[in-house]
Amino acid sequence: MKLFPNPFAKKPLSAAGLSAREKGWAQTLATGAVSVKDIIAPPAIEVDFDFIKIGASYYRTLFVIGYPRFVEANWLSPLINFEHTLEIALYSYPVEARGVLDDLKRKITEMEATIATDIQHGHLIDPQVQAALEDAQMLQEELVKGAERFFQFGLYVTVPADSKEELDTVTKQVESTLGSLLLVPKHATLQQEEAFKTTLPQGTDHIYITRNMDTTSLATYLRPL
Repeated sequence: MKLFPNPFAKKPLSAAGLSAREKGWAQTLATGAVSVKDIIAPPAIEVDFDFIKIGASYYRTLFVIGYPRFVEANWLSPLINFEHTLEIALYSYPVEARGVLDDLKRKITEMEATIATDIQHGHLIDPQVQAALEDAQMLQEELVKGAERFFQFGLYVTVPADSKEELDTVTKQVESTLGSLLLVPKHATLQQEEAFKTTLPQGTDHIYITRNMDTTSLATYLRPL
């Protein structure tokens, strides 16, 4: 069956079929159209070396480079229950045991050589080196047995505030809280934009500042969450 076009149907108007006045109206409507990005985007973003300003709000992100040797259950609760709103991001990356064992073996050899040299020269053994050696030997044994797995772990904290003065005050309070937990925080200097994105609910670590951690140690961080 052959179909014929409907001679009474209205044909869509093309740009060429519009009058100059109608073209002006179409252009005005297109220029004033608002997209979803226009609605949700902030009016302005200012990136400083130690903070960023999004609209009228200020943000500063810290990352942790130092961790305590021993912790208890729920020990991270002072940070999670901090009296000011915080954006906290924790990242864990599993690492293949074979490469870790090779690195541990090399580090154990280096620390044993350091201790042997101190003894040979009559120097006192550095307690930090001695403790690190004991931890490395214990971790090596647990990894060989398969009782532990190895991870890279990153902890980031973004502090929001309504003013620069409030941002500085709250940042000092957060640093004090982290210090009481024997955590050593640092400002993400010259990386505030990437660090801020790291604490967004996107699951992407843009600065990747991590620490070695085994399964038991990692569990103490995730338990209060």
